[in-house]
Amino acid sequence: MYLGALCRLPLAVARALLAALRGRLGALCWSLAPLSLPLPLALPGWRRVSAPSPAAPAGPRREREWDDAFPTPTSVNYHFTRQCNYKCGFCFHTAKTSFVLPLEEAKRGLAMLKEGGMEKINFSGGEPFLQDRGEFVGKLVQFCKQELKLPSVSIVSNGSLIRERWFKKYGEYLDILAISCDSFDENVNVLIGRGQGKKNHVENLHKLRQWCREYAVAFKINSVINRFNVEEDMNEQIKALNPVRWKVFQCLLIEGENSGEDALREAEKFVISDEDFEQFLDRHKDISCLVPESNQKMRDSYLILDEYMRFLNCRNGRKEPSKSILDVGVEAAIKFSGFDEKMFLRRGGKYVWSKADMKLDW
Repeated sequence: MYLGALCRLPLAVARALLAALRGRLGALCWSLAPLSLPLPLALPGWRRVSAPSPAAPAGPRREREWDDAFPTPTSVNYHFTRQCNYKCGFCFHTAKTSFVLPLEEAKRGLAMLKEGGMEKINFSGGEPFLQDRGEFVGKLVQFCKQELKLPSVSIVSNGSLIRERWFKKYGEYLDILAISCDSFDENVNVLIGRGQGKKNHVENLHKLRQWCREYAVAFKINSVINRFNVEEDMNEQIKALNPVRWKVFQCLLIEGENSGEDALREAEKFVISDEDFEQFLDRHKDISCLVPESNQKMRDSYLILDEYMRFLNCRNGRKEPSKSILDVGVEAAIKFSGFDEKMFLRRGGKYVWSKADMKLDW
């Protein structure tokens, strides 16, 4: 009787009721745990931890230890596609497959992540605007903001395929648009692999900056510092563009992606030393929005979800996938992610990321 009634409810309401039922079942199972009864049932999204020993201290401390067993997916980077129209030589998420989840499956996984504690989702690639000319990522952005009501929804893009009509349709649901720009010298962009015929990457960057103002989207710039741009002085251009954040990454090698025999890129020639990176940072220390990220900070402090919704563990210098959250649930998958939650917080991974909370001059 209950299942029949459930099937007639709107999808969002049915999901909410199922989540509530699962919570009640979870509470019941935990109440039975002290009786040492077997609990064979494992529903997606449950946190499974070992029962405490009789000698373990009771009270809040023990509960905290249980809660800390697995990290919370507060901020997730979903690389839903590996396809890209650029060929950046240092890319560490290359086009090894052309797979993209069906839209409804992607939404199901995002709802599971929200239930698991996600507050911020970042859509990336590859190039996210390649799929259905931006409609796919637009629908995901709208779903995350309108139905899941996430505090922050962002996109990382090279910007080459974004049109003003996309902002008109989906801009209100997007908190942050991050555009990758590694140089303000177009010749250097061509050397890196961001050249695309007659299109000028830097000119397009300024056009996107203006659209972000007009449609109230926070504008961010991502730059990978490498052998070809490490000597560049970007102070004047960054100050003129005035992004909310300028994320500056040290070029990173990931075996199987941009390094090694089975890699699609050979990024070794782009690599710079820690000292080179520090000199670049020192040259730009007066830029208040600068957010530097060395190799050490980057490697384990991001929760990366691939096109199959598997967490990617980079601790051994390559991307080792968990099982998909769609198959085993968030908690079962995240324990294999290699995610360093403390480093995530130390590098400033949590900040004012909702445009509703930003005091911006659009």
